[in-house]
This record gives sequence, structure tokens and C-alpha cells, in this order.
Amino acid sequence: MVELDVKIESKDLYDYMLRHTYNSAAGVIGSACGAMMILFGLGTGRIALLILGVVILLYLPWSLFLRSKKQVLSNPGFQKPLHYALDDQGITISQGEESVLFPWAEMYRAVSTGRSIIVYTSRINATIFPKRQMEDKKTEVIRMISTHMPPEKVKIKG
Repeated sequence: MVELDVKIESKDLYDYMLRHTYNSAAGVIGSACGAMMILFGLGTGRIALLILGVVILLYLPWSLFLRSKKQVLSNPGFQKPLHYALDDQGITISQGEESVLFPWAEMYRAVSTGRSIIVYTSRINATIFPKRQMEDKKTEVIRMISTHMPPEKVKIKG
């Protein structure tokens, strides 16, 4: 069993939101459209297209940044640390008197970013393990995830 306490901050939620959004079809299409507008605007000298492309590329990360700040401030679940316990059954998340178990068999996928290890409990919901808060338990957490989830669902880089 691996246990750790994590306090999710806005930068942790922002990291998750960026990864989740830019790995979706809408994020890829939006980025491609913004980049094409910039290239077309530069190639044709149309300043309006250039500006619109820059706005499209900058809007999404900025709005995600603001949303992550607002969500951390307004959601009581982010005010106190979460206690994670990873064992052979799954990941148990506790806060105060409440506790919920997410069985390994129901996990959607596990990925990593430069800042976090993210275990998706559904297509849109996830458990976030900020690397800076994992201290010496990072290797144990990765091993536990990799042991209990099918290899095709795990995309974690050390």
C-alpha cells in the first residue's frame, strides 16, 4: 500500500486541464485552426487573420488558467488535503469523514505530464498526483499504477 496526502492547487488543476483539453479533438482542431489563420495571415498580409489566429491560440490556455483558479477557490474539496491510499483494490480517496474507492478495473487510463501523474477514473474525471507533493513515493505510485492497470492504458514517463 502507498499512502500520501495531496493538496490540489490551481497550478495542478491547470496542468490537468491543459493536458486534457489539448489531447482532445476540440483542442487539436482549435490549435490547428489558430495556427493556420496565423500562417495564412502572414502569407497574405491580412492582419485581421493574424490577430484572430493569435486570439484563438491564446484564448484557450488563458480561459483554462482562469477557470482553474476559480474552481480551486470556490470548490470546498480543494480547500483541504486529500488522502490517497493505493492498494491492490484500487485508489481510495479520503477527505475528512468521506471516502471513496476507485477500483483498478474501472480506471480509464493513466498519463503523466511534467508536473503530475493523472489517473483518469472516467473519460473526463481524474485523480491528480502532483509530482512535487509526492516526494519519495513517486516511484511506488508509478509501480502501483503500472502493476494494476493494463499496459495499453498506462502512458507514464518517469
